Order: sequence, then C-alpha cells, then structure tokens
Amino acid sequence: MVAVHPCPGDLLVIDGRASVQFAGDRALTFRVVSVCDRPTYAGWVWLTGYVINRRGQATAKREVYVQLAGLTRANDTGRQRIPGQPQKMPVGSRSTTSSRTVTLAEGGARS
Repeated sequence: MVAVHPCPGDLLVIDGRASVQFAGDRALTFRVVSVCDRPTYAGWVWLTGYVINRRGQATAKREVYVQLAGLTRANDTGRQRIPGQPQKMPVGSRSTTSSRTVTLAEGGARS
C-alpha cells in the first residue's frame, strides 16, 4: 500500500489501519485543515481538521495522530466547498438558491 501524503482540503477515511483508536465503528471521514510539521515517529503525522458526517457537514474539529500508510482518500466526487475559499461555478451559470456558510463558531444554527 502506498502511503497517502495528506494536504489541506483532502477528504480522508481514518480507520483502524491509521490508528487503533479509530477501529470498527470509531472510523471517521476527515477533512484536513492542516498537516503539522513537528517531528514525530517515522510514518506518523498529526492532522488537524473536521469530522465530516454522512450528509457532508463538519461536526467537530479534531487533531488526530495517525499512520500515513493507513490513510485512504474518501470518494471525493461530491467535494464540499472549503470555508474561506471561493466557490467555483461554470461561466454563465447562476445559482437560483441562496445559501449561507455555517461555522462551528455559530453553533451550527442556520438562519
């Protein structure tokens, strides 16, 4: 297995292959915000990011310590917009609905 080298914006599956603490039903889908550059054991890395639920919504910010060789990329065909980055739309298209980005600082409440 080739080790995944995560970058900010990557959507990963973190399960028991990455660390025993994420085995079984404790596995999670994780959107990477940053990759720590502090030294660790060879093949391990600290990642900061958000746990993503089945609906594609961020539910909690976490810092995890995982093995690079155990990381896998999630099926990212329906990639969600990353807060703080502009949303790309095809030229000539217009959105017919309005939406608002909800941050965890707002408590997840929508208006």
